[in-house]
Amino acid sequence: MAGRWRTRVCAASIGIALAGGLAACGGSSTASGTPTLNWYINPDNGGQQTIAQACSEASGGAYTIDVSILPSDAAAQREQLMRRLAGNDASIDLMSLDPVFVPETAEAGFLAPIPAELQAELSEGVVEGAVQGASWKGELVAAPFWANTQLLWYRKSVAQAAGLDMTKPVTWEQLIQAAQSQGTAIGVQGQRAESMTVWVNAMIASAGGQVIENPDAKGPDIRLGLDTEAGAAAAKVMQDITAAGVGGPGIDNRDEAGTANLFQQGGAAFMVNWPFVYAQGKAAAEEGTMDQAVFDDYGWTTYPAMSADQPAAPPLGGIDVGVGAFTEHRDAAFEALRCIVSAENQAAYMVSDGNPAARESVYDDPAVQEAYPMYDTIRTSLQAAAPRPQTAYYNEVSQGIADQWQPVASVDEGTPAAAQEYIQQVLRGEKLL
Repeated sequence: MAGRWRTRVCAASIGIALAGGLAACGGSSTASGTPTLNWYINPDNGGQQTIAQACSEASGGAYTIDVSILPSDAAAQREQLMRRLAGNDASIDLMSLDPVFVPETAEAGFLAPIPAELQAELSEGVVEGAVQGASWKGELVAAPFWANTQLLWYRKSVAQAAGLDMTKPVTWEQLIQAAQSQGTAIGVQGQRAESMTVWVNAMIASAGGQVIENPDAKGPDIRLGLDTEAGAAAAKVMQDITAAGVGGPGIDNRDEAGTANLFQQGGAAFMVNWPFVYAQGKAAAEEGTMDQAVFDDYGWTTYPAMSADQPAAPPLGGIDVGVGAFTEHRDAAFEALRCIVSAENQAAYMVSDGNPAARESVYDDPAVQEAYPMYDTIRTSLQAAAPRPQTAYYNEVSQGIADQWQPVASVDEGTPAAAQEYIQQVLRGEKLL
């Protein structure tokens, strides 16, 4: 009870720390001497809490895991964790991290080094993109837990009417033409937020480029790949969407949830989005808020390609789990980490919360296949997915992209060069975001 009470107090103190000084909390143990490990998690449907309880029981008294819930926004999660870790907060035993913040957290010395033999175990059988996203400077620094990817979703009836063969890779150009011919829209995320960086990065990677060409470099020395042929190709897709009038209503304020709702309500017959939209649509059909025939018309395939002769590099998302550098229970934390990201727990989490597993073997699980009939498409997409830029300066790069590539209608052939110069000025300390 004391351990749980302490965790709630620590979680509450985060808001106080942001308003004033940092409030650090130390690690804790139960009265019996069993260490209580505090796991700071992103909000979900309760799956991580269930895993925490299961691993606590399976440990045979070696440890107990309590969870503290971070904000839903990834940037706010980063801010709260960084502020606490900057104060050498020993209460952070385990933390769920968006892969884009792994390099920054590792570079700052806030992650406990993973033993070499455990690195091999945690990366074995994991999709390559997820391993990349959990690594920094050639070392695995966090454990891949789940590894999300975006798919191309479509209304089967509309794609057929447009003459699209969805058994073959589809390009953005084909998609735009199909949407225009059918008087419908393409659901994309044009909000000035992380979702914009996801879109831009996926298009540049799909065109054979990289947003950052030397990710290990210090800020002023970073070489950006925005003002390139790949960057120009990404800008052209946005220009073509605007010119064809297929962006749909509210494109500049639309995030993943807004895009899913637009697709569900018939405002767009095509959409790029994460796999959660299937579970959302299924629930709506079961609840009667959406006609079952509409849900039955859902189709899916891999992310749109930039050209017919080059496969797409879909977006990569997910969550990695790291051990805090200042934990007082490092051995127990690493044992808990092994349990949390086990294949069994990844499969259970995918079924319960809809978040795709990082381990490829999970997609052979009958329960996963029943819950997600697009399981093989997800696995294929993950195998080809490209992480967002791996850099300790990700916040500056991501915010710079979101600022310069929005609103979507303003994107033109000069946008890649303008964005590159703006971000470089920020990295050199000549301009503020």
